[in-house]
Amino acid sequence: MNTSHYDAFRAEVRQWLDENLTAELREVSERATSVFIDKPHTLAWQRILATRGWVAPHWPADYGGPGWDETERYIFASECARAEAPSLAPMGLRMVAPCIMRYGTEEQKAHYLPRILSGEDYWCQGYSEPQAGSDLAALALRADRDGDFYVLNGSKIWTTHAHFANRMFCLVRTSREGPRQAGITFLLLDMATPGISVRPIVSIANDHDFNQVFFEDVRVPVSGRLGEENQGWTVAKYLLEFERAVAYAAGLHAALGKLKAAAREAGLLEEPQFRRKISILAAQIGAIEAVELGVMAAIASGRNPGPASSMLKIQGTETQQRIQELAVEVAGYYAAPDQHAARQPGSGVPALTSNSAMIAAPHYFNGRAASIYGGSNEIQRGIIARQVLGL
Repeated sequence: MNTSHYDAFRAEVRQWLDENLTAELREVSERATSVFIDKPHTLAWQRILATRGWVAPHWPADYGGPGWDETERYIFASECARAEAPSLAPMGLRMVAPCIMRYGTEEQKAHYLPRILSGEDYWCQGYSEPQAGSDLAALALRADRDGDFYVLNGSKIWTTHAHFANRMFCLVRTSREGPRQAGITFLLLDMATPGISVRPIVSIANDHDFNQVFFEDVRVPVSGRLGEENQGWTVAKYLLEFERAVAYAAGLHAALGKLKAAAREAGLLEEPQFRRKISILAAQIGAIEAVELGVMAAIASGRNPGPASSMLKIQGTETQQRIQELAVEVAGYYAAPDQHAARQPGSGVPALTSNSAMIAAPHYFNGRAASIYGGSNEIQRGIIARQVLGL
């Protein structure tokens, strides 16, 4: 490994972020309580990254990506976490785009990929249904063929940012014969299509990230199908590889640093029991980072990381939740007031507490979902039990 190259690359990324990450965007990150940043802010950061060609680190150069290797991508993600850059919406850039590259027609690639890079198309994911969450193969949204169209009837739920999106990638039921997975088709559709309605779901943190989406005789062109009819399960499994391919350590290091700063201000770092909790978290994050580097090396050499990705999902999300729990402990009763208006970037509404106390409770509430989405941690433990322990 050419360490001098990677050292220079890290320095270049760090300097560019320091020069281009505006005060307004830093405020967005400081007040973020969800993994998803609202569309106006995430697109503002995406436009800035586009000037440097760094919007899509995982894309090959042929499609507009920087053509980085695994080490460069890891360094970039680490430096973005260190600088507290806002996250970009993953549904287009990290999830559906790789599927379009692999399974799309040349026409689909030429149409969708540039629009994803520019932010002109903003995507949501139509997977979960009221009776189909972790058991995704139980989905029932009907798609009946009518000439050159599929006619959709049913609903999707927990659809993140459907109220912002103009596009959806969606799993639908096109056949009820044979195994459940065999009758699923993957569609790309326009959210402005007649018959689609979006109902907000406001979380316990008083945030509007999720929605339920209803389909009533919605006509989607067959040309919007990705892959073959009834082969959508194959596309969906490929997409999940990218949904779960998350580097946790850099963000956890940053979150732990902010927790220690708040604890120091509150005088808790002098308490031996609290210091013990911090030390345990630091050791856990170090272990996660070591596994991530091993996974990165495996991918770089063309090997599949296998169940290690499930282990990272479990340990990364549960360590994240423990940091959030300690943040509420540090804030104490100052975490109690609901300051939804004050924590909106640029609102001008004065906060009643410090920023760390203001976001502690909503961050904790939103963080409960991390061990559910992307394949629940119970599912990940089942994968490890089968593939590692042979159970």
